[in-house]
Amino acid sequence: MNEESRKQKNSNRLTVMSRFMRYLVENAYSFTVAVMGLVHATLAVIFLAAGVWELVQFNVVSVIIYVFCFILCRLGHILPVYASIILEVSVYSVISTYYVGLRCGTYCFLFSIVPIIIYFGSSLFKGTQRWGVVVMLILNFLMFAVLYASFFETPPVYTVPSGIMLILVILSSFAMAFSTLFYNAMYIFSSENQMNILEQKNKQLSAVAHEDALTSLLNRRGFLPLVRKLMEEPGNHFSIAFCDLDDFKRINDSYGHEAGDEVLKHVTTMIKRELPGCDICRWGGEEFVILLNGCDLLTAKGQVERLRKSIESNPTSFFGKNIFVTTTIGLEENKDTYSTPEDIINVADSRMYYGKQHGKNILVTEDN
Repeated sequence: MNEESRKQKNSNRLTVMSRFMRYLVENAYSFTVAVMGLVHATLAVIFLAAGVWELVQFNVVSVIIYVFCFILCRLGHILPVYASIILEVSVYSVISTYYVGLRCGTYCFLFSIVPIIIYFGSSLFKGTQRWGVVVMLILNFLMFAVLYASFFETPPVYTVPSGIMLILVILSSFAMAFSTLFYNAMYIFSSENQMNILEQKNKQLSAVAHEDALTSLLNRRGFLPLVRKLMEEPGNHFSIAFCDLDDFKRINDSYGHEAGDEVLKHVTTMIKRELPGCDICRWGGEEFVILLNGCDLLTAKGQVERLRKSIESNPTSFFGKNIFVTTTIGLEENKDTYSTPEDIINVADSRMYYGKQHGKNILVTEDN
């Protein structure tokens, strides 16, 4: 297996693991309830073998409780499930310790719900309500202390065989260790997942801040730094074209704003097609500013003139209608006399405005 195949295989494994963990996080309550029900079903069998009928009955009732809890989880009623888990485990720890004693280790189930109290409590409660989680943790520890002190020298009601005692100790210890490891892993994954989501949202917000929502072109905030960077580096030749669609209000009034949006997107497509590799900005409304990097005025003039003719001859199709539009363009080349992007853009804008006053649908390349 080559290095590329090994990396691909490892990537696939990580993807599968990530999907599995995401599934567990999204179904954490249902999974917890199902595991708790399975544990109590196992305990019912163990106590049946030991002849402790009271605990057999209690664990059967616990299984029934968790069946109802599972249904509540699917219905979205989480708070009663959370309370039921804490109450059931607490009562079980006391009753089981009373019947089979401390040596069986059933009181360790009190520790197994500590991660559950924290993990689920942090999502269920917000703000000052989270002090309730702290209170539950304190009560959990106090219950353990009282339970241990009360039965330290008190003989149990039943003396179970050593083999079953060992199984109970192992099971309760496993439940405690599994709960700690599992919910810590869930917390770590959830935290990293939330961090990744926040990073993606930040990137999207950053993109939105620099892009026009309708056309996905740069807006002023994203465009001006590009021009400024070129102006700060000596030896760069570029030109700026300021385009304004003629009589655009007429299009909106005649066909509606949806048609106007389609025209803007269609013109955007033509600009990208005629001037590939150029940075394009939707300056505002029906205005576009184009950065022609590496082009002097003469070279840019030929390219922009082709764009003007292309826009003129390619209508926008909108619900079976062809909407023709033209554009007036002002063009200027960067010079040493310009110190800011706004300087050169304003010159191109003024030339465009002159074209608007003298016939429209023309390219203006010099001051008049």
